[in-house]
Amino acid sequence: MFRLKLVPDNSAFDFLRQLKVTASVSVLLVLASIGLFFVNGLNLGIDFRGGILLEARSDAPVDIADVRADLSRLALGDISIQSFGSERDVLIRVQRQEGDEKAQIAAIQRITKALGDAFDIRRTEFVGPTIGAELAEKGMLAVGCALLAIMIYIWFRFEWQFSIAAIIALSHDVLSTVGLFALVRFEFNLATVAAILTIAGYSINDTVVVFDRVRENLRKYKSWDQNKILNKSLNETLSRTVMTSVTTALALLAIIIFGGAVLRDFALAMLWGVTIGTYSSIFVAVGLISRFDLKRSDDEDSSAPVPEYER
Repeated sequence: MFRLKLVPDNSAFDFLRQLKVTASVSVLLVLASIGLFFVNGLNLGIDFRGGILLEARSDAPVDIADVRADLSRLALGDISIQSFGSERDVLIRVQRQEGDEKAQIAAIQRITKALGDAFDIRRTEFVGPTIGAELAEKGMLAVGCALLAIMIYIWFRFEWQFSIAAIIALSHDVLSTVGLFALVRFEFNLATVAAILTIAGYSINDTVVVFDRVRENLRKYKSWDQNKILNKSLNETLSRTVMTSVTTALALLAIIIFGGAVLRDFALAMLWGVTIGTYSSIFVAVGLISRFDLKRSDDEDSSAPVPEYER
């Protein structure tokens, strides 16, 4: 019976040998992400900047150029139109209008009239600037609290060195995801924040599996060099890490292809997060703890022999 193997049995890759290269790549990636954030900024959705959102369905395939031309005559400011789900559906985003709620309702009525009877308005949303600022603040607070809670959990589960390595690796993942959105200019909304929190959970799960094997091997092979123990731990968990990442990525690719515009940005963030989270669990988190002198318990036998490929 044929079995697909993405990682060979008894792999013996020397991950830490490439530590200087991977550390340089990670530093450059984080610096580039921060630079893109300050230079390009994020394409904030109406969740954060406020505005009007309409979902409409036409009786026939929609010509985006014609719809944009019709709505641009209304002089409502910045208008974004994109296909949604099928070629008959469109999402229309309009910047917040000057004035109170009545001004926003009037803008929605003008847009509906301009679209005509050929379109069925299926959903309308309006987010004011105060609510948008509050959502942005709570989104950042949610990410910050999640990272802090994860750091405390790792500290109690393992040791403080593991906690520092884990939080730096997670920050690396979060910052690179923000940098990706600043680069490609996809909409950054509450769904993206949810994706970032999900990425943090996925990445730390991967990291904990590796850390757990590191702790186990530190107790089992106390006579070994620390870097050999770390490499062995990474190789022992590599198959699980790769298979989990690949199967998750396949599901996310299906969402990107068939899920439509609303789910696309979320799935893109998740796909990047799965990729960068796998990388950071191997090279960033373990690379960082290799810089510390880790504690080795005295409660287990240390006479395990060193395999030939580890010498």
